[in-house]
Amino acid sequence: MQKLVGQTAIVTGASSGIGKACAIALGLDGANVVVNYAGNSAGADEAVETIKNEGGNAIAFKADVSKQDQVKAMFKAAVDTFGTVDILVNNAGLQKDARFTEMSLADWQFVLDVNLTGQFLCAQEAVREFQRRGMSGSKALGKIICMSSVHELIPWAGHVNYAASKGGVMLMMKSLAQELGPMKIRVNSIAPGAIKTPINYSAWHTPEAEARLLKLIPYKRVGETEDIGNVCCWLASDESDYIHGATIFVDGGMTLYPGFEDNG
Repeated sequence: MQKLVGQTAIVTGASSGIGKACAIALGLDGANVVVNYAGNSAGADEAVETIKNEGGNAIAFKADVSKQDQVKAMFKAAVDTFGTVDILVNNAGLQKDARFTEMSLADWQFVLDVNLTGQFLCAQEAVREFQRRGMSGSKALGKIICMSSVHELIPWAGHVNYAASKGGVMLMMKSLAQELGPMKIRVNSIAPGAIKTPINYSAWHTPEAEARLLKLIPYKRVGETEDIGNVCCWLASDESDYIHGATIFVDGGMTLYPGFEDNG
């Protein structure tokens, strides 16, 4: 049974990888979906087509989530098209990797602008829309799902900007949950581990690379984007209504620190 019929979701960074999988999963679960993209229009159009081919409703919308005017325009388009927004999946994110002493200020700022400030701007517009609309068919006034990472918890040398951004997402999510809970707005995070996406293609695309990666995963498989999409749909539904201010790690046990498994 579709759990999100009559609701509208915005999924940022949804033209590929995890965001695309979440957008499609929400659409197949009955939600109207705004598929946000920054540059890959073909991927966004593919997600829209997949949803529509299964009888759902979706539109693609280009916006840089680090720009407030573009975020506002995206939410206006969602409201103009579907009437309101019920679910925000704050997924847009990127990496600009370098050793710490070689990392440019521009690359530090770029990652923080998209990964953290972008989530702030989208969450702010979502809350304003939830409050404008008032209660609807869901138990919650609105739902915000922040896409974090196992690196909100696990340090990551050579990726200090990315890890800092995800640590920021963690405490932003929890602070929002504390502040917005009394308004019946649910805020949670999903923290993926190693997932087969274009951003980490080099880490899993050969048997040798995948074998090295599996040393970090007690469950001994690399995740698929659908693993995240399934959790996203559940968090967006009333089935998870009492889950609030939580990070759900979808990582095959990567956060269990598998390097210690033989030290019993």
